[in-house]
Amino acid sequence: MIRQINRRAILKHGIGALASTVAVGVRARRSLAAEPVSSIPANLNGWQKHGIVLEATEPWEQKGIQSFTSPSEPLDGDRWRIWYSAVGTHETGKYTIAYAEGVPGKEMKKFPVQCSTGEPGDGAFTLGPLPEKWRPVQVVHIPLKNGKHRIYFWAHGPGILRYLAADSDDGHRYRVVDPHRPVLYHFHDRAAWGVASPDGVMLNREPSKDRPADEPIAPSHLLSNDATNIYQLPDGTFEMYSVALIQVPKGDPAYMPHDNAPGLIRLVDRYLSEDGLHFEKRQRVIDRDAKDPPDQQFYYLSVTHTDKGRIGMLGHYRCQAQTMDLEWCYSADGVRWNRPARKAWIPRGDKTQPDSYGIYAPSYLVRRGGRYHLFYTAVNSAHNGKDSYGPPRSLIMHATIDDIGRP
Repeated sequence: MIRQINRRAILKHGIGALASTVAVGVRARRSLAAEPVSSIPANLNGWQKHGIVLEATEPWEQKGIQSFTSPSEPLDGDRWRIWYSAVGTHETGKYTIAYAEGVPGKEMKKFPVQCSTGEPGDGAFTLGPLPEKWRPVQVVHIPLKNGKHRIYFWAHGPGILRYLAADSDDGHRYRVVDPHRPVLYHFHDRAAWGVASPDGVMLNREPSKDRPADEPIAPSHLLSNDATNIYQLPDGTFEMYSVALIQVPKGDPAYMPHDNAPGLIRLVDRYLSEDGLHFEKRQRVIDRDAKDPPDQQFYYLSVTHTDKGRIGMLGHYRCQAQTMDLEWCYSADGVRWNRPARKAWIPRGDKTQPDSYGIYAPSYLVRRGGRYHLFYTAVNSAHNGKDSYGPPRSLIMHATIDDIGRP
């Protein structure tokens, strides 16, 4: 989630545990080789920004929306469907998911999800069963190859922070597969307490007393720090990119005390699955190396699949400045990612613009009308929320480019 949802509250419970976790030095980790900067195609500099296409206008949007990790889908004519989350100020916790349909630049009709604790009801976009007080956010929609539909989302609730899947026959009524056996767990989900990640990070050492006896404990390899993108591949299998954490001690140059997760470094892992519900294979694919500055972290990886490989939009998080950019990268196989640029692909705006502090990518880029379209989340505030250019805003902007390069 942008600014890591409820991170302040989360860290109140985790800082003490962090001090006792075995430190993992960044320099000791495996690095990925980088191609020379001269390998970047010159036509990657042709972004055109088209301004705001969607912002919070409804009470249920809580004054802030984002398309972070969510797709945008072309419809008939010049119309689009933009999936998004209502996130507000992050302090309320009243998150929800929705989609908007219409022509960018004109008024778009919004369809918020209608959640129920039982079976999904009738309506344009309904979801159930979802336990009471569980809130969905960061929706990903995938039209499955079997003709059905699936959405993934992070559910937030009392003691809950987990990644769920829901399936639909008609693309309107989505049934949650199993709220108690999720695809991923955040470190602070009640089922993850007392479980160390594969990198040795454990934010809560004692098991949660709130976990029901019949709810399984989270497997170590399914612990993530949210910011998840998932795709169905041509052969029907699934790949997923999510954020892993490693810890550094206070004496390490990468330790940033003013970050909302001091001492934790964000990296990217890739997962594979046959059905998109059970992920067993996990591999580190984005790591820091000697060419990265001490404050470099990787917040997410959004992937556009092409016939020659994958183009990535990497969450280029400069922790010292608390800024977020898109970094261009590419891969032939989804495992070895080349990062020749190591800087912002699309420039942020000046302090008068909504995207002055951060640009967050949706699920992927869309080729339409001879151009690639990007519906991105723009923020004018620092990641830790301590600075902003005017009142903090989170909204969706549109940009296009002729060519995104080829692996």
